[in-house]
This record gives sequence, structure tokens and C-alpha cells, in this order.
Amino acid sequence: MSRFDPEPKRCDGTTSGTGILLVNLGTPEAPTPRAVRRYLKQFLSDPRVIELPRALWWPILNGVVLNTRPAQSAQKYARIWTPEGSPLMVHTRRLADSLRARLAETAREPLAVDFAMRYGEPSMPQTLRRLKSENCDRILVVPLYPQYASSTTASVFDEVAAFVRRTRTVPAIRMIGHFHDHPAYIAALAGVVREHWRDRGRPDKLLMSFHGLPHNSIERGDPYHDECRKTARLLAETLRLNEADWALSFQSRFGRLEWLKPYTSSILADYGRQGLRRVDVVCPGFVSDCLETLEEIGIEGKQTFLAAGGREFWLLPCLNEGDEWVHALAQIVREHLDGWLDETGRDRISGA
Repeated sequence: MSRFDPEPKRCDGTTSGTGILLVNLGTPEAPTPRAVRRYLKQFLSDPRVIELPRALWWPILNGVVLNTRPAQSAQKYARIWTPEGSPLMVHTRRLADSLRARLAETAREPLAVDFAMRYGEPSMPQTLRRLKSENCDRILVVPLYPQYASSTTASVFDEVAAFVRRTRTVPAIRMIGHFHDHPAYIAALAGVVREHWRDRGRPDKLLMSFHGLPHNSIERGDPYHDECRKTARLLAETLRLNEADWALSFQSRFGRLEWLKPYTSSILADYGRQGLRRVDVVCPGFVSDCLETLEEIGIEGKQTFLAAGGREFWLLPCLNEGDEWVHALAQIVREHLDGWLDETGRDRISGA
């Protein structure tokens, strides 16, 4: 039995093409304990996500976490599930469709734009194989994580490397590491905030909440914290905010280790006790609305702030598939396709 996956059949004269693969974190297939358990097992088995020795972590994961957390998480997923399915899946699919249409405006030949999830379905290996079957000899992988972290971006790179090890004819592959300070990304974020403020007026405080990481990952050299702070600073500068107008925090703690501070939940409680009337929260580290934004911030965070004495709370939407974000992502993608496409967007190698 071959160690390599079967190669798609190709005919003489087949035109080579370019594929773009958007990769998001992942989601369970349904808001049920069984589906969530399957998703969490894959997610929490990744050594990039949990940096503990397998002999120590495996009994905890299978004996404790996977027997308690799926039912709790399923209830949370059920609160945000839509008729179309998981919000993360819906927005990622729409983003891929919108990006494909935007790039087609300048390309003489259509680029193959697809999406995958690092955990769950559609999986990265099956989507990469599909791009190969569509004659993509060049593939740009775009992890949808603005700020680089080993537990997210590098994990995507690991899966690409695993695909390469199983592939006989390897396509040319490029991967985007981050875009935390890209002007188009910052402008798209600022556009979301400005649009909300045009409709609702300004808050007492704008809180920029990023996903957290264990503090020891930063001590080991992960650049995530610095990149989050730079994103927050650039967004505040673009919005022309004073230091008193905004703050940065970190959410989504897991386990007993110390995580990046300040914690979003603690800050929201403090704001309520301090008498702040209104707080707006934006989540720059998530390009698509998901459990961590809609439920953790939009429901739990709101309850925390109001219970502590706050009066008005708004969760601003993620970039999702908004026009300005699609335009920004198209710009980021084109920059990383340099040499594969000419300035009109035509595929050089195909000669279209």
C-alpha cells in the first residue's frame, strides 16, 4: 500500500491554476454533546493547543474534560446556532464566496477559492486534495487569524506539512503568517466601529477583547501578545481615540494556568462597578462571529457588565463578509500572490 495519496488524473495540455485556501478554526457539526465531544477531542488533542506531555494530558482529556465539557459547551452552541448552521461556518463560507467574486473582477481566469476548518469539517486535507484535483499547482493558504500564535497559525502550517508528507506531486505552497498590522485590515476594523457609532453614538469605553493564551507561551517566545497590542494601538489611532477611551483585554481562559491579562470578564465587572454607563466590545482577533464572540461576549459578557451596574452593552459584529473586509482580504491575498499573477490579475503560467 502506497504511503502517498492517489494523484488526480491529468491530461496533456491541462492548464495549471492557482488556488486560495481560507482556513478557520473549526466548529462542531451540531449543537449536541456528541458532536461537540468529537470536535473537542480533535481540537484538544493538538499538541500546539495543549502544550503538556501526552502522558499527563491524555488521562485528563479523556477521563475528565471529554466527559464534562461537551454537554456544557453544547448548551452554549445551541444559544447561537442559526437555521443555516454554525455562525462560524456560515460566515466563513460566505467570505470565501465573496472573495472569489471580488478576485474575479480583475482576473482573466477565475482563481479557485475554497475554505476549510483546522478542526472538523470541511477538513484541510480533503480541501487541499480538491484544489489539486482542480489543477491547482500553486496554493496560497490563508489562516484567518490576524495575530500569529503557535496554537492557531502554526497548527495550520502543521496540517499543511502533514498533507505534503502524504502527497507525491506537491504543489507550490505559500502560507500567510499574520496580518495584524496590515493597513487594509485595520481600516476594515475601524469601518465596523464607525458604522456602529454612526447608528448608536459613542460609548463610555471601547473594549478590544482578544482570545487569550497561557502566559507561559509568551515567555517561550510566542509573538501573539505583542501583535494583539499593536493591532489595538493601530485601531485606536485610526479611530483617533484617547487613552481613556479604550482598553485591551483577553478572553476564553481554559484550565488553571495563568493566562494573558487583563481578563475580559474581570474588566467588564470592574466597569459596571465603576459606574460606566455604556461599554462597546469589539473582537479584533476573530474575523468571523463564533461561540467566543456571540455567546462568551454577547451573552455572558453582557450579563456580567449589567449585573455589576452597567446600563448599556453592545457587542460589535466581527468583520464576517462585510464589503470592506472582503476588499481588504483581496488586497492581502493579491500581495501574497506576487509572481503568480500579473498586475491585471491574470495567471502568468496559464497564459490566460
